Amino acid sequence: MNQETSKRIVVIGAGIVGASLAYHLASKGAQVTVVEAGGIASGVTGTSFAWLNASCAGVDPIAALRGGAIAAWRWLETQVPGLTVRWHGALSYGTQDGRVSPSCMVIDRTRIAQLEPQLRQPPQQALYEPEQGALDAVAATQALLAAARALGATVRTHTPVLGFAIQDGKVTGVETAAGLIDADVIVLAAGTAIAALAEQLGASLPIHASPAIFLRYQAPPGLVRGIISSHAMEVRQDEDGAMLAAEDYVDDTPENQPAAMAQRTASAIRKELEGAEAITPEYACIGLRPMPVDGVPIIGYLPQVEGAYVCAMHPGVVLAGIVGQLASGEIVDGQPASALEACRPARFQA
Repeated sequence: MNQETSKRIVVIGAGIVGASLAYHLASKGAQVTVVEAGGIASGVTGTSFAWLNASCAGVDPIAALRGGAIAAWRWLETQVPGLTVRWHGALSYGTQDGRVSPSCMVIDRTRIAQLEPQLRQPPQQALYEPEQGALDAVAATQALLAAARALGATVRTHTPVLGFAIQDGKVTGVETAAGLIDADVIVLAAGTAIAALAEQLGASLPIHASPAIFLRYQAPPGLVRGIISSHAMEVRQDEDGAMLAAEDYVDDTPENQPAAMAQRTASAIRKELEGAEAITPEYACIGLRPMPVDGVPIIGYLPQVEGAYVCAMHPGVVLAGIVGQLASGEIVDGQPASALEACRPARFQA
């Protein structure tokens, strides 16, 4: 193993982005340590609807990055034991959000009813995207970290970062309650905590915590075959019957708290789906997504200090696979990825 491929890299964050980075970096021979303040996937990863959707409304500054997202997950499925994606396609209608991808097709009511036979009133037409799918984000994170461990990576949960060791303008380690972890490169992949960590390194990154409502219901299996995104609901169903739904966060008034939203969404689902009368809310929460102020991911080395690389993005689950692949190439091999050019942290320098 040459010196370049044995870099000591500390990845901060054990969500799906950090897990993908850890796996890809370890695959390239790096000495990887993952540190996580809580448990594995204890942040926004655990509250993700996890729709692998590469479409975008309007002009897309990260079209090249998004364009590789689906292929990256398909490749990871072949490499990582226990990582499975349900490639069941997605139906969209009545949402007016203008999202279109190259694989999108318009289908009629007959075909809609074939794809989703439990819909009480299938629309006259819908957009169908057969290339799309969904995954269990927590299980995928665990699978990626297990694969990284098999390649020699170390994962330290419940290990908050207290600070950084910096020498001659370069990060040389990460301070934790358990001691200093030496590093040649650190990677900030801690979701909404990234801004505060970057601040300690002298970098001001405009990332806000964008709330979204995540809902899970107990339901009879087989109500939803793929993903349905309509004016009334955004739902998908696991094979065991668990039904997942996503809703926009409105405000913090009592009627828009997660528990109240769960009841309203349940009513909407019952109206839309035959056989859904028995669904019961099981879990409802607000997930906080790391949202850069301009909506574009922040990926690359911080210009303020040497050896600090950042990965802040939404949608994190969609992009985790491709970003792990490209960022590991930049960090270990020193190969700049053109698909990441629009994402550089330097764009926020005064």
